[in-house]
Amino acid sequence: MSSPSTTSSTTAETGSILKQPRAVWAVAFACVIAFMGIGLVDPILKEIAAKLDATPSQVSLLFTSYMAVMGVSMLVTGVVSSRIGPKRTLLAGLALIIVSAGLAGMSDSVGAVIGFRAGWGLGNALFVATALATIVSASAGPVGQAIILFEAALGLGIASGPLIGGLLGGISWRGPFFGVSVLMAVALVATAIFLPTTPPTGRPTSLLDPFRALKHRALLLLALVAIFYNLGFFTLMAAGPFALPSYSIMGIGWTFFGWGLLLAFTSVWLAPRLQRRFGTLPTLTAVLALFAIDLAVMALGAAHEPVVTGGIIAAGAFLGVTNTLVTEAVMGAAPVERPVASAAYSFVRFTGGALGPWVALKLAEDVDLHAPFWFGAGAVAIGVVIVAAGSRTISTALGAAPSEHGVTEAESELVGDLA
Repeated sequence: MSSPSTTSSTTAETGSILKQPRAVWAVAFACVIAFMGIGLVDPILKEIAAKLDATPSQVSLLFTSYMAVMGVSMLVTGVVSSRIGPKRTLLAGLALIIVSAGLAGMSDSVGAVIGFRAGWGLGNALFVATALATIVSASAGPVGQAIILFEAALGLGIASGPLIGGLLGGISWRGPFFGVSVLMAVALVATAIFLPTTPPTGRPTSLLDPFRALKHRALLLLALVAIFYNLGFFTLMAAGPFALPSYSIMGIGWTFFGWGLLLAFTSVWLAPRLQRRFGTLPTLTAVLALFAIDLAVMALGAAHEPVVTGGIIAAGAFLGVTNTLVTEAVMGAAPVERPVASAAYSFVRFTGGALGPWVALKLAEDVDLHAPFWFGAGAVAIGVVIVAAGSRTISTALGAAPSEHGVTEAESELVGDLA
């Protein structure tokens, strides 16, 4: 049986990227909704805190539970997909999101919303971890076009999440949760009808494989870098809305919409150009340093809403480039199958970074409004130090790594596109 990339290479390179089977559009639509979940709750954090009588640090757990469970779940997505097939994995993930988002919207306590948000994270992990490979295998065009389509869905979801959250949150804080549940139900039906049955393929993976992969120093170093820049990222997501007290729900939604647009644009267009011009590690070091400076400026000007607004939007550019560069480095940093490397990296990255929102907003409660951003800036600065200290190890691994690890090009891009 030929791989998706082999099949795609025999397809004519010409033709519009829009001329795709209905199965591709069904999964792409579901991808947009899935990626909305990253920033959907940002505009309604303050509203949830007010309506459910919760503290900022309590509502921050909406991020922590989602990302922590998603990170741990990345260890099992390969195990599940390699045994029941991609279509069943996609449908299981969609069903979990539908149920979890709907129940979160019906909840009357912040603890219940946090718990159902964790279930949402599990569903998102199952869905997203197989979505790109599914799009590639069902695509009518070459692999490159399929990846562009997936990244377009990713960018649209990340950018529109805060905006949709703001629009529906203006009606009720429950609105975004019910909205996602309904949209995912549509996506589930479309996927079930239009996507052909996809049997299990490849070698069944083990739960221990990702932990074995972390024995490779370059991969471990990159995973540690990801922890610290995600501490900064999640601090921004959680503390940002509370540093904008006069902003309405839609005002916060528009602010994070600008952040999402820049993240999508720089990850797809700017990052490859900077990488070709300056190299992976020099660019990564510089962009991480700029992100740390951005957070420090926000810390200094935390009492001034225009400073916080500008800092949030600018951070999208730094995060877009960072996500792309770290993902590509991870793919070549260890002589293991790329899905295994991705699972190991995502597990460390999301579970470690998930503490960021809670710590940040606890600092805001116990210290002052400036403290969360100083925490984020310090965490990202540690990431810069790790990159600099481990640059020789990482460079050696990237230079020595074989170009192929026995999997498709689609799989090589898979989990890193979640960021």
